[in-house]
Amino acid sequence: MRNIVLFFSLFFLTSSFLLKAQTIQHKNELLWEISGNGLKSKSYLYGSLHSNDKRLFRLPDSVYVALNNTKAVVLETDIFSLFDEWDTRSDEVRLLYDNQGKPYTANDQATETLYGNEDGMPQFLDAYFLQYCYNAKKNFFPLEAIEEQLGLLSEFGLPDARGLQLPVLDYLQEKVLELYIQGDIEGLNKMMKVNLSADNNPELYDELIVRRNERMTRGLDSLMRMNPLFCAVGAGHLAGDQGIITLLRKKGYKVRKVMAVFSEGTIPAKEEVRSFKNYSYFNDQIGLVAVFPGKPKELKIFDGHPYLIYREFGQGNTFSIEIIPIDGSLTLEEQAVIYIASPDAATYKHSIQDDGTEFYEGISDTYPEGPHWIRLIQNDEYLLILKAYGGNKFMNSNRPKLFFSRVWFDH
Repeated sequence: MRNIVLFFSLFFLTSSFLLKAQTIQHKNELLWEISGNGLKSKSYLYGSLHSNDKRLFRLPDSVYVALNNTKAVVLETDIFSLFDEWDTRSDEVRLLYDNQGKPYTANDQATETLYGNEDGMPQFLDAYFLQYCYNAKKNFFPLEAIEEQLGLLSEFGLPDARGLQLPVLDYLQEKVLELYIQGDIEGLNKMMKVNLSADNNPELYDELIVRRNERMTRGLDSLMRMNPLFCAVGAGHLAGDQGIITLLRKKGYKVRKVMAVFSEGTIPAKEEVRSFKNYSYFNDQIGLVAVFPGKPKELKIFDGHPYLIYREFGQGNTFSIEIIPIDGSLTLEEQAVIYIASPDAATYKHSIQDDGTEFYEGISDTYPEGPHWIRLIQNDEYLLILKAYGGNKFMNSNRPKLFFSRVWFDH
């Protein structure tokens, strides 16, 4: 009898602990499971918001499980294709310098960006999913080419930035965030429809939302048959008679809401997803190793020299490496005179990395970057020009130098 009492006491204590350790949002409708219609594995559809507000990143356990268990990530478009041309900072950074030439800003406020500001997450939510995808070495598929989006915006005379953040950039206020955090996709759909329909062009909502819902649904239909995937699109595309959920059901899929459960602690899937924080880049020919926050875009510029660039669109930070072949005729100090355009009040310094490699480092101010941290290192064959820049807080943080410390020659 005593053992039975002890068993039930432990059972109720354990049950009580589990109930206290979890929060369930019963009305949250952001995550949907897709099955049936000949699919061999389940896929997932998630409503995102194109913002880097930290409240959006309190993801339910089920989102981490879906990300961890699927083989591919699908988004509206490949926003990272704009790495080489799109700086999301909305404010200029002006640095002041102390009597030793060290920089500081006249303003310690968070710099504003097109997706939020420096107090938010480095990437906005969709871009975070793409960053995770590449860092975890998963497949990525866009539902639309970036050229399609920009072409559509041009047709309606809309600025690029507004379109890339559709449907709620112009209305990204506390009410929209409130609806999103609640997972109220019906409310978001209604708000978006009212705001877009109020525009001078009555076809705007149909072209930017309804027609795109149809195209994205066709793309999902095709991709899900090849890969179990996690697809994130703007939450305003999910609900309503013309939303993606309804369109998938009309095609014969079973689309089921996944309950939003939030654990106070951690779960294995969450730990696994969050462990993919960096992307290691290797170039065996050059002997270069570089650790970026995510997968950089590799370009050929200036007579074919390799150029690597990675941007954090949410906070407006940029990390880049330019690789220049050298013939040994110039010393590293002479290279520094050429490439480090220090303002008059600033200085740059010579130092030694932990591995014994010498470098020159300081603040440079050139177009189009503006003020930026720069470090030069070289071996017998190549000069590396490392740059890191962002807003007020970034420029006065240790993040530029942390990036620099993660770049080296392997031989």
